[in-house]
Amino acid sequence: MPSRTAPAADERWLQLDQQLCFALYSSSLAMTKLYKPLLDPLGLTYPQYLAMLVLWETDGLAVSQLGERLMLDSGTLTPLLKRLEAAGLVQRVRDAADERRVRLLLTREGRALKRKAASVPAAVACAAGCPLDEIAALTTRLKALRDLITASTPRAA
Repeated sequence: MPSRTAPAADERWLQLDQQLCFALYSSSLAMTKLYKPLLDPLGLTYPQYLAMLVLWETDGLAVSQLGERLMLDSGTLTPLLKRLEAAGLVQRVRDAADERRVRLLLTREGRALKRKAASVPAAVACAAGCPLDEIAALTTRLKALRDLITASTPRAA
């Protein structure tokens, strides 16, 4: 019968619960599940909510700028924007100065939705059991981690 001893120090880091990537991945899944009932009354999916957050900050962005902010490629972003446009929340218009560029303009309904969404961050904080300032501090640390990882990752040729 093999003996059950504690794993060697190096092997411990190969356990699932020791993986930062899994903690982030599973937290992301939990966060998405948390947001669903909060966003359903707004008629938004989680990715659509993220896009609307950016547009509420800066109306009139180019599609490419929105993609950069959300770290999404055009293949993912285009269908999302088509659904937001079909819902009457945004309008896609060609840039008068550069016909190749498409700008995103919030409609009256899209701007009004911001007021309805105002309660979402507090509901998330409540569900997470921590105040908004703690969530802000965690967010800052995660963004710093993301930036470090992005800076150290080789770019594809």
